[in-house]
Amino acid sequence: MTPTASPASAPTASVVRFKASLRKAIRRNAKDPEIDFLNITAMMDMMTIILVFLLKNMATSNAAPPQGQDLMLPKSVMVGQPKEDGIAVLVSKTQILVADNSKPAVILPGRESLAQSGVDSRDKRGGPNDLYIVPLANELQSVRETDKQLRKAKGLDDKSEAIIIADATTPYRLLLEVLFTLGQAEFGKFHLMVLSGSASKQ
Repeated sequence: MTPTASPASAPTASVVRFKASLRKAIRRNAKDPEIDFLNITAMMDMMTIILVFLLKNMATSNAAPPQGQDLMLPKSVMVGQPKEDGIAVLVSKTQILVADNSKPAVILPGRESLAQSGVDSRDKRGGPNDLYIVPLANELQSVRETDKQLRKAKGLDDKSEAIIIADATTPYRLLLEVLFTLGQAEFGKFHLMVLSGSASKQ
């Protein structure tokens, strides 16, 4: 009997080569993972930095108002740190400005009229004898809402404060009207900005 030839055995691939080829294929077909989520922590950090920057600017913007013929601050003999937190209300010889708005809230009449009846009766709520200045109140109520949010972010109460930057020759009647209007606009505290000085210099 003639012996039959055994079938040729199938070639076997090396396990090492197979794994190496598999790794190459995986690397070749691999793609950079897509970012499919929002990093809230980084956004919060960014918003906190912006908020601190804005609060710092607001606190220091009233520290040194420009002076000239239209505005000269009164001098004080008191020694202490000036109050810097609050909404600036600038009362010059000719106009009233609120915060950093360059557009006047009120244009003032002549000095003699201011001393007798204050702001023009057209800007009053109830005629010439009223103390409520309507355009000033409207401007204050607008900045009051923003100030409430800033005070809340700083952990303070919601009682807004005002820094009155008035000319040294401001008539008492006008100052009284400004203070009354601030009170009606829910400003709980007022600070009058003055220049540090001594009694001999006044």
